[in-house]
Amino acid sequence: MDQKRELTSVDLAALVGELRRYEGAKLDKAYLYEDDELLRLKLRDFDEGRVELLIEVGETKRAHVVAQEHVPDAPGRPPNFAMMLRNRLSGADLVGIEQFEFDRIVQFHFEREDNSTTVVAELFGDGNVAVLDEHGEVVDCLETVRLKSRTVAPGATYEFPSARFNPLTVDYEGFVARLKQSDADVVRTLATQLNFGGLYGEELCSRAGVEYNQAVEDTTDEEFEALYDAVDGLATQLRESDLDPRVYYEMDDEDGGEDGAEAAGSDSEGNDGEDGTPGRRVDATPIALEEYSHLRSETFETFTAALDDYFYNFETDAAESGGGGRDRPDFEAEINKYEHIIRQQQEAIDDFEEQADAEREKAELLYARYDLVAEILSTIQGARDEDVPWEDIEAKFEAGKEQGIPEAEAVVGLDGSEGTVTLDIDDTQVTVDASMGVEKNADLLYQEAKRIEGKKEGAQAAIEDTREDLEDAKARRDRWEAADQEAGNGAAEGDGEDADGENEDVDWLGMNSIPVRQTEQWYERFRWFHTSDGFLVIGGRNADQNEELVKKYLDNGDKVFHAQAHGGPITVLKATGPSEAAKDVDLPDSSLDQAATFAVSYSSVWKDGKHAGDVYMVDPDQVSKTPESGEYLEKGGFAIRGDRTYFRDQEVDVSVGITCEDETQVVGGPTPAIEPKAETTIRVEPGQFAQNDIAKRLYREFKTRFADDSFVRKVASPDRIQEFLPPGGSRSVE
Repeated sequence: MDQKRELTSVDLAALVGELRRYEGAKLDKAYLYEDDELLRLKLRDFDEGRVELLIEVGETKRAHVVAQEHVPDAPGRPPNFAMMLRNRLSGADLVGIEQFEFDRIVQFHFEREDNSTTVVAELFGDGNVAVLDEHGEVVDCLETVRLKSRTVAPGATYEFPSARFNPLTVDYEGFVARLKQSDADVVRTLATQLNFGGLYGEELCSRAGVEYNQAVEDTTDEEFEALYDAVDGLATQLRESDLDPRVYYEMDDEDGGEDGAEAAGSDSEGNDGEDGTPGRRVDATPIALEEYSHLRSETFETFTAALDDYFYNFETDAAESGGGGRDRPDFEAEINKYEHIIRQQQEAIDDFEEQADAEREKAELLYARYDLVAEILSTIQGARDEDVPWEDIEAKFEAGKEQGIPEAEAVVGLDGSEGTVTLDIDDTQVTVDASMGVEKNADLLYQEAKRIEGKKEGAQAAIEDTREDLEDAKARRDRWEAADQEAGNGAAEGDGEDADGENEDVDWLGMNSIPVRQTEQWYERFRWFHTSDGFLVIGGRNADQNEELVKKYLDNGDKVFHAQAHGGPITVLKATGPSEAAKDVDLPDSSLDQAATFAVSYSSVWKDGKHAGDVYMVDPDQVSKTPESGEYLEKGGFAIRGDRTYFRDQEVDVSVGITCEDETQVVGGPTPAIEPKAETTIRVEPGQFAQNDIAKRLYREFKTRFADDSFVRKVASPDRIQEFLPPGGSRSVE
């Protein structure tokens, strides 16, 4: 049985009810961990004391309060996203928590005297966290989303996905009507059309005593009532927080497997098997489920406590069961995730098709009953021209119904605030604008169908991207298994040494576990790289660092580079180390060329989207902080005196890579300097993606290249990659 990796819509409905107990708490600090997938909000509550809220939006998607002993250690330097949250939310009150419709989206509303902020956690698809201001505009987000159907990007108004059907608020007639629209069986209809998902679709069938695979068209009225009662009962439990939170365990095969319940029974006390082990955690639910009656379970006082226990032990349970430990990446879970996303995207496409067809059908009905609709609209328009109130017009139609007038009988209702009339035409309700004629109303319906089909096209493009991700995951699994088999064959044939007794080259990309070896160097505060000849090049990240480089680290024998364009780092090609005596060194042309490339690449030339610019080189004694008479030097600026050596039309060139020996770290700079030293590299050029967006894209790509993707999380987080990217927009070069 697969372990749960994501919260369901039912889970969130239960969870939000529990989390509202923390409304009124003040936010102390926000933390974002290295992989940009785990957000921690530290709050202080008057009754509860310290409250730690974790929101994870990676392969695992969750949001819940955790025990203090389960809080991960604070990360190092906070990234920009975390600093932004601290600036906006420090001391703010948590004033509201809500689920968007019946979707896997949670909104956390904060208020402070100077601002209002909403943190939106999207726990579906690729996952995302967006921070909104009081006007609903995106201040920042972990992932930029630009689709035909919606946009989530800094500066843009936040757009929710299309609202999903909410089965927890529907009445009996609406529930049955929704079911009868489906030509699938009952359980699949509950799972997809009513958005319960597979587990709760099966649970509702079990509670109602209805067969899973029974066709909806074969379902009786009594069975519809039983199903609705089951849904209504679940809705009441969630609404009133009448929960029975559980963590469910599955025993290993030797302990009885999934069918081991016969030997062990369902035990909410000790939960131990015959060997004293409780088994592997497979799910945490807000209520006891009949579908899990064969599994061991442990009860918890709150659902958030059950989730904390489940996810805190998730990786350990997965590793012990061989389903995603450190030795082997959990390809099956990744493949299952993409297959699940594809199913959801296909369901969305089907929904868009149904909605578009429904709008077109309404337009055609207007034309099919043209005379009747035209008469109704004409009557309303004439009355409004004479300033007859909407209430009186509605009363006139009600009187007409009593007299059996067809036009009046077709009017279901009027909405004066919107200026619309809802008609019943051949058992289909159509809402039209009362100020327009039949043709214009039909045209609006056709336009709406076209707009919905545009969403369908966006969803089709997204599903193709997900299919590519799925194929990539399968290919990586196949490569890993082939490499593992080859390694096993090699171990059987020899001891890993070649004929001369020397160790073979290490396949770092295929290794299941790569040891992390890092030592901090003095120059890593700056922009830096080592040339292909081994010389250190350092550049300032800002005016303060430019000043520091010239005053503290510039020695005789070094070379100073600067782009001719305004706005760029002071770049120093070091001839000696910081503790070495100055000496004459013959710097190779290749190192000079790479330093010039570095200087132009991290200047405003890149930021302006250009691919080349001029760079000059001078000696240290030509650099002065003393301006010419009558002139003024800004902070970080210097006067250059004497002749300059120019590198004309120097092309920009930056690659980012990961080294595995002798140190494990991110490196970046001119391609000729980086490629030979890194195990794998990605070249970038001026492009459309902001620094943080392209850093995340490179991070995800690097994760696909290493069998040990946890290694990438440790040494090459998006923040660390971003340190080596030029200012401005970039894109990767295929």
